[in-house]
Amino acid sequence: MDMRWRAVAGCGLIAGIFLFVQLGALALVEPFQNAGYQAVEDPSNPANSIFYILGILVATGVMLLAFRYDADQLIRGLVVFSGAWLSLYVFRVLIPPVVTYGGINVLAVGLAAALGIALLVHPEWYVIDTAGAVMGAAGAGLFGISFGILPSLVLLTVLAVYDAISVYGTEHMLTLASGVMDLKVPVVLVIPLSTSYSFLDAETPDPTGERNADAAADGGDAASQSEDTADDGEVDGGALERDALFIGLGDAVIPTVLVASAAFFAPEGVTTVLGVALPALTAMVGTFVGLAILLWMVLKGRAHAGLPLLNGGTIAGYIVGALAAGITLVDALGLGPYV
Repeated sequence: MDMRWRAVAGCGLIAGIFLFVQLGALALVEPFQNAGYQAVEDPSNPANSIFYILGILVATGVMLLAFRYDADQLIRGLVVFSGAWLSLYVFRVLIPPVVTYGGINVLAVGLAAALGIALLVHPEWYVIDTAGAVMGAAGAGLFGISFGILPSLVLLTVLAVYDAISVYGTEHMLTLASGVMDLKVPVVLVIPLSTSYSFLDAETPDPTGERNADAAADGGDAASQSEDTADDGEVDGGALERDALFIGLGDAVIPTVLVASAAFFAPEGVTTVLGVALPALTAMVGTFVGLAILLWMVLKGRAHAGLPLLNGGTIAGYIVGALAAGITLVDALGLGPYV
């Protein structure tokens, strides 16, 4: 296949995963709320976001220390367990409890366990991407019903700034990504650009550029990048000659938090399109505008922070939709209770 068409196909797969995460989160917010999964008593409290951001900083530090002191398999185990646990939230609300034991939905638990086992024994790219998509929809849905509009906006804004600093400044996110990708867990989505590609057999790319000349985009919890290999086995600087693209799962999840929140906390009577509140729909559009720009930059072969573009597009799209729906700017920003 022509290199350009391979790149187009890869970008299409990335967009498809993003769309699945966003539509999945929108579909899950009501079932999650009905199941009592809302994690906080006051979703409008912006302190919720601060606690979550502090949690990200602590988790990042712990992971860096784990990689430094060869405790990376502990991190792998925790990520796989988290993936199975998050998927259980989804399966419990989607699968009727037709088979139960001691009040436990056996089919839901079985599917979640199967996903975790698949990640442990055969973390090929399609297993990682499937698990990541389910985890992403679950995580965004849970945060969407737990974070009101203002906390969601705070979360997206702070993490966009943090992502830029950690990629362009300290570069510790690239170091973290290098360690995470060695673990082969769904913190990073793997997008193959050839039918013969195997993530299990491929050499792990180096986001820092020490082993790979062509690191691409970073975002959320891990780096997004490209793996470039010429026919002679040496690294090729051409932006389209690559075997796979990699994009952080956080790039899909974090913007979707605002999409889910905008849908769940939409004012009564707000304009809807295809059953989705207009501000949530335009936030989705904004995400894909940011994604298109990000992928265009990635294919030029440089490292880029993903969340500034993705979160920025999502926030802009949300505000445009909220104003178009007749919501005042103060209410659109969630500032009504404070002014």
